Amino acid sequence: MSVTRLYDCIGKNKKSFISRRDFLFEAGEGISGLALVYLLAGEGLLAARPEGGASPCASSSEIQSPLTPRPSHLEPRAKAIISLFMSGGVSHVDTFDPKPMLMKYHGQPLTGKGRVKVRQGYPGPLMKSPFGFKKYGESGIDVSDLFPHVGSMVDDLAFIRSAQGRSNDHVVAHYEWNTGSVLMGFPSVGSWITYGLGSENQNLPGFVVIYDYRGGPFSGPANWSSGFLPASYQGTVFRATGDPILDLKPPTSVSPEQQRARLDHLAWLNEEHAKKYPGSTELSARIAAYELAYRMQGCAPEAVDLSKESEATKRLYGMDDPVSEPFGKQCLLARRLVERGVRFIQLYNGAIVQQNVDTWDAHSNLVENHTMHAREVDKPIAGLIQDLKQRGMLEETLVIWHSEFGRMPISQRGVGRDHNPGAMTVWMAGAGIRGGQVIGATDEFGYKAAEQVVSCHDIHATLLHLLGLDHKRLTYFFNGRHMRLTDVHGELIPQIVGVTA
Repeated sequence: MSVTRLYDCIGKNKKSFISRRDFLFEAGEGISGLALVYLLAGEGLLAARPEGGASPCASSSEIQSPLTPRPSHLEPRAKAIISLFMSGGVSHVDTFDPKPMLMKYHGQPLTGKGRVKVRQGYPGPLMKSPFGFKKYGESGIDVSDLFPHVGSMVDDLAFIRSAQGRSNDHVVAHYEWNTGSVLMGFPSVGSWITYGLGSENQNLPGFVVIYDYRGGPFSGPANWSSGFLPASYQGTVFRATGDPILDLKPPTSVSPEQQRARLDHLAWLNEEHAKKYPGSTELSARIAAYELAYRMQGCAPEAVDLSKESEATKRLYGMDDPVSEPFGKQCLLARRLVERGVRFIQLYNGAIVQQNVDTWDAHSNLVENHTMHAREVDKPIAGLIQDLKQRGMLEETLVIWHSEFGRMPISQRGVGRDHNPGAMTVWMAGAGIRGGQVIGATDEFGYKAAEQVVSCHDIHATLLHLLGLDHKRLTYFFNGRHMRLTDVHGELIPQIVGVTA
């Protein structure tokens, strides 16, 4: 502070200086800061410099491409993650967390839980689930009639019934579960993963997002932003309908030689500019993006060509039904991308289209809303798990299903349910996780997580661990501190990272 003030004074008026007393007083603050850093370093309390892949100080000569594969911190159990994000807020008490007490006390007020905070008002009495539940598999786990196909796979799934968020706002909750922060501008999970590990395929993006064919989710591109990480690590959007990648083919009037020459010249211009502005990650990302786009012209068309799949495989993903076909395409494309070394793929169901909401947000008609969206995703999700398993890929692929929050056990105007960040269900499959288990529990009505509460930080720490990354060591220096996906939080979920199948 003192040096800055001194230079400010010099810059404004070279004859004006701060007093010696002020200078010594303010300089003391800086000296004490240096002393504190020295003491913390001696005690080993400073954040460690990232090992393996995660060095923010690596020069361009050390790393040819931002997505160059990097060694992991730990022995990984998974090579890739497929995230299935049900945008809008799935009701846990109507899908994977049955509550007999809701049936017993249906129509009575919710008491003994303190002040019940709802998002849109109109808090009603307790409301039983309009859907039946059935036990599936050898594990006998209860699953709603909404998900018969997913129910048939329960022995491969680990259900976390005690997940809990911090916000009942869609946009903010999307930030939280995708970036670990309720504030905009932080890197997404996929960005952290590609930053830490790079990609196994230099001809495809390391982080791909395929959102609903109707449109994007709440909070839009902030869900797959690289935040303060270098721009190269942001997600690349593939479309669920039509050509997954727009403008992939070059104009017929441009020969491959001409295109290569233009890119080489453009790279030279950008590199000359980069020498003047070495801290510009946007520029280096642009150079890398041009080169990746060029390589994708030869590789991506084959990767996204679903016509190469058999009719039996398409039926497995529900592509023979117009209701489930769109999400079936998303899931099948995700499997093909994982096969080709893409590190993180996120699929969305639920869209915001020109102010119209077509998501799992069941305020006005729970039965109609959840029935429709469950039909869209149930068979494709089960098909994805079954296909990965048949191909021997499930052991090295983690599949995670979740939403941004759950819903209230009380009714909203008698037909819907309001937002509830206090309780939600998340499930995982693959990566050697023991299936057929239930982790944690909500209270008797499903209002709040009650046993082994799991936060987004715990989920993120566990995901990174399964990929071989220590969430405490995966850091990036920004705003004067070593930032983490899990901030200063995050505990591994022992049932997930412990005994394998």
